[in-house]
Amino acid sequence: MQLFLLTFFLVYGSAHGYFLLRAGQGLALGRSGVAWLSLWLVAMVAAPVAVRLLERGGHELLARAVAYLGYCWMGFLFLFVSLMLVVDLVRFGRYLAVFFVRVPPLPLFEPRPLFLGVCLVAAGIAVYGWFEAQQVRTVHLVIPTPKLPAGTPRVRIVQLSDLHIGLIVGDGRVSRVVRLIRRAAPDLVVATGDMVDGHVGHFDGVARLFRGLAPPLGMVAVIGNHECYAGLGPATAFLQRCGFQLLRNEQREAGPYLTLVGVDDPATGQPGLSAVEGRLLAAVPRNRFVLLLKHRPEIPAASGGRFDLQLSGHVHGGQIFPFTLLTWLRFPVAAGLTRLSEGGALYVSRGCGTWGPPIRFLAPPEVTVIDLVPTSTASVVRHGRSS
Repeated sequence: MQLFLLTFFLVYGSAHGYFLLRAGQGLALGRSGVAWLSLWLVAMVAAPVAVRLLERGGHELLARAVAYLGYCWMGFLFLFVSLMLVVDLVRFGRYLAVFFVRVPPLPLFEPRPLFLGVCLVAAGIAVYGWFEAQQVRTVHLVIPTPKLPAGTPRVRIVQLSDLHIGLIVGDGRVSRVVRLIRRAAPDLVVATGDMVDGHVGHFDGVARLFRGLAPPLGMVAVIGNHECYAGLGPATAFLQRCGFQLLRNEQREAGPYLTLVGVDDPATGQPGLSAVEGRLLAAVPRNRFVLLLKHRPEIPAASGGRFDLQLSGHVHGGQIFPFTLLTWLRFPVAAGLTRLSEGGALYVSRGCGTWGPPIRFLAPPEVTVIDLVPTSTASVVRHGRSS
């Protein structure tokens, strides 16, 4: 956790320094202007920590206000830096080109119009991304399997992931998600981690919304990294109040043909989780459909070929493009369904909430509906629907 915070402040602080540099070039700030802007930037760097301290101190309204301000700024800053770095590459290419061809001057590349133009585009994308983040949609898959006998009714599973219930994602978002789940009428609901974000002791209304679902095969959840950050004890108690049964390095049968295997996230600090996962999967009879639930889209060698479908989340589909490119370096699996060479398949949800900025850009939130059907019934299909 300390390494994460150190890395975060190093990267985030550097991004603010870059913004200050470009603002100074573009706006020709005087000494007092630089001082006021620096004060604002220091406050924004500290905002994520201030949010947690205020929340833990019971100042919920102030914490929510600082969260919206600080995290919206975070989204804007990421977009600004991304756009400006692209512009810098173009300018560098133009600088090299003047050695070979005559390049006319471009007024938009002058410091002031460039800075203001990039700010305007970044702000426009951020506003669009705020609306995109609200439009939770349904993604529907049909998975044929020979492990369901011919004529067996389909088994419908709804996957939730990365809801991040907290100061920003609350009753309103959860109500929309629950409405989509009710519309799908699932047999089973599974949550693949990061359902909470921060203090959750006061979200009794959210818990009642989930408890009202009561699907026939129950509701199951696994631990994500943010359950650990929020406090594992309070987070698991909240999930249980919501009606979820926790699968913590254990398995559970769900109906006559389906076995669920759930493993904890490495953020719990438990050693040998991949070996635990391998032992759990090896203990399941081969004639049962094995649904592996784990937060991060990682597949240890010991687990390859021993499950039929793994459901994961964690990466949010990048949440704000081009962050997608950075998440791909750590988890080189695209959001959606991937057939694995060892057998089985991996589905990575984009999640239905947001972490940090309440913004999504080219990574719309989703609730995933998965129908398991006998092999003779259907082929894999996908479609989306907004709430």
